[in-house]
Amino acid sequence: MTDDPPPHPALLPAGLSDLLPPEAEQEARAVALVMEVFGSHGYRRVKPPLMEFSDSLLAGSGAAVAEQTFRLVDPDSQRVLGLRADITPQVARIAASRLADAPRPLRLCYAGQCLRVRGSQIAPDRQIGQAGIELIGSTNPAADAEIVVVGAEALGVIGITRASFDLTLPPLAPALIDAAGINGPHREALAHALDRKDAAAVARHGGELAGPLTDLLLASGPADRALAALAAASLPGEAGLLAEQLAATVASIRTLAPDLRLTIDPIEFRGFRYHTGVCMTVFTPGRTEELGRGGRYLTAEREPATGLTLYSDALLRAAPAPVARPLVYLPANADREAARRLRAEGHATLGALGREEAEAGRLGCTHVLRGSRLVPLGRD
Repeated sequence: MTDDPPPHPALLPAGLSDLLPPEAEQEARAVALVMEVFGSHGYRRVKPPLMEFSDSLLAGSGAAVAEQTFRLVDPDSQRVLGLRADITPQVARIAASRLADAPRPLRLCYAGQCLRVRGSQIAPDRQIGQAGIELIGSTNPAADAEIVVVGAEALGVIGITRASFDLTLPPLAPALIDAAGINGPHREALAHALDRKDAAAVARHGGELAGPLTDLLLASGPADRALAALAAASLPGEAGLLAEQLAATVASIRTLAPDLRLTIDPIEFRGFRYHTGVCMTVFTPGRTEELGRGGRYLTAEREPATGLTLYSDALLRAAPAPVARPLVYLPANADREAARRLRAEGHATLGALGREEAEAGRLGCTHVLRGSRLVPLGRD
């Protein structure tokens, strides 16, 4: 009988990974640029802790990620802590407590890491970088439009200029089903059919809703076609108000950013359990993964809010690779003021630690600083 060999020191748990050069620096730069855009639109940065008491972390919209939240007992207080799976509920808590007296609408932004219990087949990562904005205290469709337009501008500064925003109304289908009084197995079967985009099953289980729901199901796509289908459906009560809010949001977006690509899926509701109105998912052509997600919700204090979260790891994969910074070798007698100017201009410098100038090329240097003169490596 032999003992199992120890695990390799580089082995990490499933869904977790190291980010190495140059990707780690590229991701940090992208997040910094995105946050600069958020700040330029009046969104003030907050920094919630990685862990909180689970009862406060999972209150309000946080309940939607309870199953994805790691929990542990705090040795100090002996209370259960939660390791955040999403930052949005924390921002909502800050707005309702520490910033309760701040003028509304309140604009906040954030960036940080989250950890989830499990990944999915499409998105297996369990550690997720987030950078986002929250606009709290307004029900105006212009607030939803601002979230989309600011998000698009942030994507543009990192080179993602062809982003598409897929707008949805998660409460619409449940509101229609409630109004029609469909319950029990029929409701479950209809919800399953809508989730799978199965028009034939919707027709079988939809009853009086079969026609309108099928029309809306088939209207998914470019914004104009979907809005026309929503208008033609003459939706009653809450569903009609939701459709009006979506139309007003689209109109506001087009006023601010007429060239932004918008699609609409009127009856999509997967993964939006706490959202109460217009929501959005961000994609870019040629990629199936989401770059971000957000939408309208209520805080634990029932205050209206809307927001958008961008996923930094997805941004890194979707953005064009930046031009690598030139790396300059600094011999011991190099002009230090000239080196400082080079760094200010975007170069990186590698200071001499010994006699490794002969290996500067192997270390990645492209130039060497001779006194105050920048010389391509190998051209002395």
